[in-house]
Amino acid sequence: MKKAILGRKLGMTQIFDENRKVVPVTVIEAGPCVVTQKKTIEKDGYEAIQVGFDDIREKLVTNPVKGHFKKAGAALKRFIKEFRLEDTSSYEVGQEIKADVFEAGERIDVSGVSKGKGFQGTIRRWNAQRGPMSHGSKFHRAVGSMGAASDPSRTFKNMKMPGHMGNVNSTALNLQIAKVIPEKNLILIKGGVPGPNKGFVVIRNTIKA
Repeated sequence: MKKAILGRKLGMTQIFDENRKVVPVTVIEAGPCVVTQKKTIEKDGYEAIQVGFDDIREKLVTNPVKGHFKKAGAALKRFIKEFRLEDTSSYEVGQEIKADVFEAGERIDVSGVSKGKGFQGTIRRWNAQRGPMSHGSKFHRAVGSMGAASDPSRTFKNMKMPGHMGNVNSTALNLQIAKVIPEKNLILIKGGVPGPNKGFVVIRNTIKA
């Protein structure tokens, strides 16, 4: 059965497994989330649930969003996502989803917005090679040739050039849950996940299983 939950990345730490080996893990505050809307085939043409996470002050929310949450009878939430699950009959509007929906050992995909690194050159952004570092070369970290031999009057699209790096939607596939702490709504995931600390993430069953 497909499962999903919203959360916040708290940071990384390490734990010891049953063989006393150190395992690096990312700590995710997963939930509690609340079901704010339920889509049906009769009304919307497909089945899905809308889930909200992380309370937000009323002054930071527009009136239409306030009405949406008031209709659901739920507190205002900052992070909202919609999930198309195989069976939504077990979910009701206002129902809470907590970290215990997942178990240790399960394989998951974690999506988030990667860290923004600002404007970067080709060496950092695309792992390009630098030029000779001798004083006479005068070519060290420049872009290099950009024109084409057949048409040197223009630069082709999608060339690897300097530009904005990071701050894009990114998904880490087929990660493994190391431990679940339901009383604290924490999920410990082996390895790293996209995004900075305190960044929002989406946890789903992996598509690679």
